[in-house]
Amino acid sequence: MNPWPDTDGRIIERYLGRLRLRSPTSPIYYRQTLRSFQEVVARRQCSPSEMSRDVLEAWLRERAAQWPETTLLHRARIVDRFLDFLVQEGMIVSNPVANLRAEYHAKSDKTILRALLASDADQALESIRRFPPFGSVLGNLMRDHIALMQARGYRYQTQARWFWRFDRFLQAHPELAREPVSVMLQHWAAARRTANHAAECERLARALSKAQHHLDPDTKPRRPDPRPAQQVARQWRRPHIYSPEDVRRLLDIARTYPSPRAPLRPLSLYTMLVLAYCAGLRLGEVARLNLADVDLVAGTITIRETKFFKSRILPLADSALSALREYLEARRQEKAPQSPDSGLFWHDQGNARYTSHAIAGCLVDILRWAGMKPAKGKAGPRIHDLRHSFVVNRILEWYRSGINPQDKLPFLATYLGHRDIHSTLVYITVTQELLQEASERFRTFGAPCLLASEEVQP
Repeated sequence: MNPWPDTDGRIIERYLGRLRLRSPTSPIYYRQTLRSFQEVVARRQCSPSEMSRDVLEAWLRERAAQWPETTLLHRARIVDRFLDFLVQEGMIVSNPVANLRAEYHAKSDKTILRALLASDADQALESIRRFPPFGSVLGNLMRDHIALMQARGYRYQTQARWFWRFDRFLQAHPELAREPVSVMLQHWAAARRTANHAAECERLARALSKAQHHLDPDTKPRRPDPRPAQQVARQWRRPHIYSPEDVRRLLDIARTYPSPRAPLRPLSLYTMLVLAYCAGLRLGEVARLNLADVDLVAGTITIRETKFFKSRILPLADSALSALREYLEARRQEKAPQSPDSGLFWHDQGNARYTSHAIAGCLVDILRWAGMKPAKGKAGPRIHDLRHSFVVNRILEWYRSGINPQDKLPFLATYLGHRDIHSTLVYITVTQELLQEASERFRTFGAPCLLASEEVQP
């Protein structure tokens, strides 16, 4: 195991050399932070096997007298990443932050660091302790059922989240451990009084019934109760259909999105919006795109293994291809990875692709800038409504071009990645313009029939 801390700062410089720090001042702050931490380690004369929480807390207390809490938290994360580097290089045995995260099943390293900054760190750590996954009395049953369903070829990710939430509830209420499963489900259903929770409880009960039936075939499966799902359907929010003017405003805001530390981000968001609207892509499909999926010569883009395990090759309009060409050129100038399997939408923070959550956060921010959503909350248009708008505006164009939309619905379903037109029909929202075009089409078709019937009357 290599010696650390060193006296000449050579290890810190080697670590900084691996980072892609864009700002010329960033290395100064990184170096200052890591040297101050290394000084504390050297004073305490810690061996690699003694790198513990006490060392980190000593540095935090020393720095708290000089830095504001927000600055200290930010720079503590710099130290945390440096400790991960030292573990990878074999210079220390383990990262105390990672150890605490595993011990308390914390959501992130940032949660642990914030707890260590509290006046009573032990109490703060206990307050963030999370239950281990599937540690309840039904944990083994649920874990085995998830593994069974996934081994059969199902993704079973949504159902796994239902089981995980129910498992956490059972661990928080150990008094239910000896109760029948039906009683456990009753208490879980009473934990929240929302329609969505009631529908999830019903689906969870059916999934648990299947798991018990697989374990014991003599157990009768639960009969489905459609009422909770019907209640959720009554609260369904009508999609917002973006007009061409709305889309243009969003694209203009994306072009000027403030991002001084990531110059490529505005063009990335612009191109994401173009694909979400012009090709009707889901956010997950946008996030999973690779460079190899774009074929500018053929004018197509390939969507691989998405919902319903379907892949498809989509032809793109000239405007979408033009936006892709501009983005790919800017991406190349930013020295982004050019391997075919690298993410199409790339950012230099960690040299990684954008996740669907990151994309959603940025695009929702654009909606707020455009004044279409309030500053907080879920009210107002959604990003997924762009997919609804793609369908409605496509049908409008067919009407205006004299094309019968009913003949084209199977093609539209294939373009959207649906199994059949029944899923596509959900996206057809009747707007005033669509109703006007449909009425005009019916008038043109039905008027001659009405005139003919009037002529044959005595």
